[in-house]
Amino acid sequence: MSLHDVEIDALNGGPADLAQYKGKAVLVVNVASRCGLTPQYAGLEKLHQQYAERGFTVLGVPCNQFMGQEPGTHEEIAAFCSATYGVTFPMTEKTDVNGEYRHPLYAGLVGTPDAEGHTGDIRWNFEKFLVAPDGTVVARFSPRTEPDAPEVTAAVEAVLPA
Repeated sequence: MSLHDVEIDALNGGPADLAQYKGKAVLVVNVASRCGLTPQYAGLEKLHQQYAERGFTVLGVPCNQFMGQEPGTHEEIAAFCSATYGVTFPMTEKTDVNGEYRHPLYAGLVGTPDAEGHTGDIRWNFEKFLVAPDGTVVARFSPRTEPDAPEVTAAVEAVLPA
């Protein structure tokens, strides 16, 4: 599976057009507004800004499957992220990352192991997947791994196209 071939809508409606990320590195993160890990939005935005000019983006994927921690509408999610954390990176529609209705995007991501060898279901909000410019998944990071952790920045820098 290539990230570029997946169809998903943007948070603000209409197709997210993941093909626009061909040739870029992308960190795909399932996000939530009412989670203990929600402050990671600040680190994700910082990472996005730090590497954007070198062909990198964060892609946020709101999900309400973990204790209902993303209950808002698309408009409420966008307003919260912008006002609270200054988020400028793109976000998709709210979607399922696990279970019977798992979105095809996550069906293609969950086979990638993290540093501890975990594959399969997403464990919690803010699990991170690094996708290389060719659309292949090259790394997975646990929800508690901060966006500015050395292992995340090293992995991002290793796949930057520019």
